[in-house]
Amino acid sequence: MLASLWRASHQVRSYSVQKHALRKSAENIPHFAIALQPQQTASKTKYLLSQAIVQCKEKAKCKFDETVELAVQLGVDPRKPNQNVRGVVSLPFGTGKPVRVAVFARGTKAEEARSAGASIVGAEDLIEIVQSGKLEFDRCIATPDMMSLVGRVARILGPRGLMPNPKLGTLTLDVVSAVNAAKSGQVEYRAEKNGVIHAGIGRVSFTEDALLGNIRSFMLAISDAKPEALKGKYIRKAHLTY
Repeated sequence: MLASLWRASHQVRSYSVQKHALRKSAENIPHFAIALQPQQTASKTKYLLSQAIVQCKEKAKCKFDETVELAVQLGVDPRKPNQNVRGVVSLPFGTGKPVRVAVFARGTKAEEARSAGASIVGAEDLIEIVQSGKLEFDRCIATPDMMSLVGRVARILGPRGLMPNPKLGTLTLDVVSAVNAAKSGQVEYRAEKNGVIHAGIGRVSFTEDALLGNIRSFMLAISDAKPEALKGKYIRKAHLTY
């Protein structure tokens, strides 16, 4: 199912410049278009964001708790270094999905990571696991002293978006905070080659307010990440899928 949320004529910054905008009524957000059936995409009915979320919840038919995913089309060319959009955002209501965290660390930091709830912690042994192709984790964290070791598997972790990065808070000495953030609903986002960002922003079982809050937080983060060098429209359109 597909819910097309907004058109290029509406810049997210127009309603989300201030942090308090996250608490405003959904009725203050521009109208969105939603397609109730994939084959009806040529004739879209416009809804407010709150109404689009209701449609997603009502039209979901699967017996399992489906993930609601957001795809945002940006007017950027990620091939240009000054138009690469990437970052992290903490969703206020989480993702509804258990997050498996791997941590490259030794000694005290390794113990801290385990105590914080990391799924797997190690050094050379974790490198061997990655090299075997058994990447049974969703986030990867490392302490700075481990990067010479982690570099051995950069070609495996990098394409999967798992390479520890200080800008994302995943290359750090504060492994406790990093693990807690990853497990509590922090989501990484990155514009793909076609300029699209994908992210799971909740479950169909979430309340309307929870999905609305997560979407607003995510869009605010993307809006704030607009490259300074970009000219023209930034956020072109977005879709909800479930």
